Amino acid sequence: MVSALLIACQSPREALQQLAEEHGRQLEVLPGHGFPLFILAPQTAEKMTRLRVYLEGDGHSWATATQPSLDPSPHNLLVPRLAVDDPTPNAYLARPCQFVMVAACQSALWTNRRFSQEVVTRLSQALDQLKQRYGNREFELVGYSGGAALALLLAAQRNDVTQVQTLAGNLSPPLWATMKGLSPLDGSLDPLDYRNRLALIPQRHLIGEADLIIPGSLVDSYQQALGSPLSQCVHVPGASHDRGWEATWSRWVKTPLVHENPEIKGGQVRLKTSEYYSP
Repeated sequence: MVSALLIACQSPREALQQLAEEHGRQLEVLPGHGFPLFILAPQTAEKMTRLRVYLEGDGHSWATATQPSLDPSPHNLLVPRLAVDDPTPNAYLARPCQFVMVAACQSALWTNRRFSQEVVTRLSQALDQLKQRYGNREFELVGYSGGAALALLLAAQRNDVTQVQTLAGNLSPPLWATMKGLSPLDGSLDPLDYRNRLALIPQRHLIGEADLIIPGSLVDSYQQALGSPLSQCVHVPGASHDRGWEATWSRWVKTPLVHENPEIKGGQVRLKTSEYYSP
C-alpha cells in the first residue's frame, strides 16, 4: 500500500524515470528542432538492421471535456512498460511536450493539431537522430492510441519504415471524430490520404472489443479504405482502451507480420486480413 501511494504521488516524469531505472534503461532527452523529446534508449548500442520504436499515445490531452490539459504527459505508462518488457531492440519515443515543456508548447499541439505535419516532422527528425546513433537501416513503428495515426503518417512520409503495428489505434482521426460525433481536428492529417503508399507497407492493427474510445468499426473502415492484403486487423476480446494490452502484446510481440508469414507463397496471402484472437 505504501508503494502504491508513493507511485500515485509521483509526477509522470518521475514515474517514467523510476520505470527506466528498474529495467536498466536510459531515459534521455533528444534536443533541438523546436521540441525536445523524451526517449527510452535501447539497452544495446550495437548496430542493428531494424529498430523497433514505440510511439506514445495522446497522453493527458484534456483536463475536462472542454478544457485542454496544461500537461499532456501520460498518467498511464502503458507504452513504456510494453517497451521495457520487449526483448527486441527498441526505443520508446514520447510526443512533443510530454514529460518536458518548453516555451513553444501550446495546447493545440496535443488537442486539434496533435496529428499535424509539425508533430510528424519533429518525430521524423527524432527517428533520424536514432538512426544516426544506432546505425539501423530500417524502423518498425508500434503506435498506441493516437500514436497509431502518427506511426502511419511517418511510414507514409519516410522510406525506411518497413512495418507498422498498432494497439487500440486511431487509424484515421477524421473518421474517428465523425464516428464519435466530435468537432473536426483542424490542422491534423489523415493517414488515409496516403493510402496508396500505406497499402505497400505490412501492418497489423490490434483492437480491443471492449474499447469505448476507439471502436472496432474504425479499424474495419480503415481496412476497407486501404484495401491492402498486407494489412491485418485483429479483434481482441476483453481488451479495453487501456487494459489487457500487456498480456495481449506478450503473445503478439514476436509473431511475424503477413509478409513474413511462411503461409504466404508466391505472393498469395492466405492469412485473413481480419481475424479474431482470444487471449
